[in-house]
Amino acid sequence: MSGQRQAAFLGGINLGNRRVKMDELRRLFEALGLERVETFIASGNVVFDGAGADASRLEAEIERHLEDGLGFRTTVFVRSMDLLAALVEDAVVARAREEGFTPHVIFLRKAPGADVEPALGELESEEDRFLMLGREVVWLRRGRLTDSPIKTKDLGSALGGVPTTMRNMNTIRRMVEKLGKD
Repeated sequence: MSGQRQAAFLGGINLGNRRVKMDELRRLFEALGLERVETFIASGNVVFDGAGADASRLEAEIERHLEDGLGFRTTVFVRSMDLLAALVEDAVVARAREEGFTPHVIFLRKAPGADVEPALGELESEEDRFLMLGREVVWLRRGRLTDSPIKTKDLGSALGGVPTTMRNMNTIRRMVEKLGKD
């Protein structure tokens, strides 16, 4: 089942009691008929040749399969490697880096509603800014995320309570460089 190079970001993998060996994760993705499956660092990042299915259908299929195989539910966010490369190369993100911000990508299940941008704006400060890039939100942070005064519940509320997972832009850049080639 060949297709476009894609990445799946799994929420909450290898946290607490939700430990998964990367070999097992690869095997579960291969059992779905996905090809050239590779994991990237042990935090639920899987790159594969996609089935050409639309992302929401593929996300649901992977979620069901992983729940059956792992015994717990995890939220899955599928993105094309082309889209991830565009995020990495975004000029606004690059300029923010030059200004001392570290970008973190918050993956959302669907494009945020019109109320999300003003809600995120209320959380912003000199050290924390948010950038809307299509269906993703980029959290620009000066310093460590753990030092931010923004509470998880407040961020979740600003994002409309939808499922999310987040990755540091450096992780995404390294994934694209290492595994993003067709």
